[in-house]
Amino acid sequence: MKEFWQKFGKSLLLPISTIAVAGIFMGLAAALQNSAIVGESFVNLLVVQDFIGFIRKLAGLVFGNLPLFFCLSIAVGLAKDEKPTAAFSAVLGFLVFHLTLNYILGLKGITADSTSVETLMTQGMSEVEATIMNAKYETVLGFFTLRMNVFGGILVGLGVTYLHNKFYQIQLPSAINFFGGKRFIPLITLILIPVLALISYFVWPFFDGIIGLIGQGIDKVGVFGAFIYGSVNRLLIPTGLHHILNQVVRFTSVGGTAVINGDTVMGALNIFNEAIASPTPVPNEVFQLGARYIGQGHTLIAIFGLPASCLAMYKMAEPKNKKRVKALLSAGVVACILTGITEPLEFSFMFVSPVLFLFHVVMTGVGYLAAALLGCSVGGVQAGLIDFTIFGILRGTQSKWYIVATLGICMAAAYYFGFKFLIKKFNISTPGRNEDLELTEDTGVVSPSNEELAKKIVEYLGGKENITNITNCFTRLRVTVVDPSLVDDSKLKTTGAAGIMHPSETSVQVVYGLKVESIAKDVKAVFYTK
Repeated sequence: MKEFWQKFGKSLLLPISTIAVAGIFMGLAAALQNSAIVGESFVNLLVVQDFIGFIRKLAGLVFGNLPLFFCLSIAVGLAKDEKPTAAFSAVLGFLVFHLTLNYILGLKGITADSTSVETLMTQGMSEVEATIMNAKYETVLGFFTLRMNVFGGILVGLGVTYLHNKFYQIQLPSAINFFGGKRFIPLITLILIPVLALISYFVWPFFDGIIGLIGQGIDKVGVFGAFIYGSVNRLLIPTGLHHILNQVVRFTSVGGTAVINGDTVMGALNIFNEAIASPTPVPNEVFQLGARYIGQGHTLIAIFGLPASCLAMYKMAEPKNKKRVKALLSAGVVACILTGITEPLEFSFMFVSPVLFLFHVVMTGVGYLAAALLGCSVGGVQAGLIDFTIFGILRGTQSKWYIVATLGICMAAAYYFGFKFLIKKFNISTPGRNEDLELTEDTGVVSPSNEELAKKIVEYLGGKENITNITNCFTRLRVTVVDPSLVDDSKLKTTGAAGIMHPSETSVQVVYGLKVESIAKDVKAVFYTK
């Protein structure tokens, strides 16, 4: 089960990375259309502003079709083989799913007109009641349907993946065997996905109600909910399941609910993006609600806290090892600051010391809480320096980016002195301390086609016969092995790994940072070579 959720989380990374890029485009476009930032003369350049408006439309296309993208990504990511067929069936299943819901709603007399706020108010509902009822529905690719947001896409993606993996090798009687194998998947999708939609019609309102109750619970604790989210998010890093938590707060009412331009928007990321894209001014309170669980809290640890912890570990390393420690950590620091990807640095101490990791977990929660308490509204998905500049500095003083920067300096000091104190007090063996490092001189620099390195990695994983599956996420090479005792962790570290973990008996994850894509490609090439 743990392995499934790790693969599931990995399959979500493609749409999430697309969201990050689209969000950057949206933020830049919003800044370039803000007269307070670029001046009235620039805003009045019609040709330029028309082009910028097109960029906002492109970004809006991404955000408006996230459920479909999630559905596609899950099907492709979890399909065992014949991935193009899985992708085709996922799109087909997604359309069939919402067509079925649309048809059922039509039979019940539930349409876009009958559920509009104005119509519901003429039937005696208050504006609040009418808005809540209206928010239960949405239009997806032209179909008026239940508002399931990305969970609708996830549900269909999982359903199609199950059918694909179960039937893509099916053999039918010879007379109709043309429709066997991969051709059977679209057919069974057409038959069974409507059943899934029918079940969802009855079940989703209860599930939606549960999400609403969770959202109300977090809302009752106010900004303290930011502390809970920030801490739990980091606590889940070793399992890779933090991606699941992220989707819940980004796209459901757990992450907040706001009314923007008359539309009810749920989920922290949805709220922030809708506020950024709004053609009319949006109250800063809405931006603050959207940024509570995205952006600013992660910015505090990515740009300030973790780099400071690396400086502390470098200072505490033995003199003979400092050069290599610097090589080990420097690439991770650059990636962390620029892009907000923290895992390479977190793995440098996570398994070395639970004390340091617990300190990091608590401080992350404190950062989220402090930014929320002080009314900051710096958003972004990756929350590195790029996002901080676009969604903070370029938005002007409204975002209170200067407060985030001030908090960041305090956070850096806390991490630096906190790590030094804990390392010294508990004599923690952080990189370069209490033992000789087993690192190559070119740590942090891996050729994208380094066949020799890939052969060593396969060898240290126990050889080809010990490996059953190879995948990767943003920072980790994920391998499923037959016999974990054949895996040599110490030798794997000599390949430039920042850390190695064994989340389950047969699962091995080797942390290489942003260079993992090229390493995974080379390792797969070696593995599949006869």
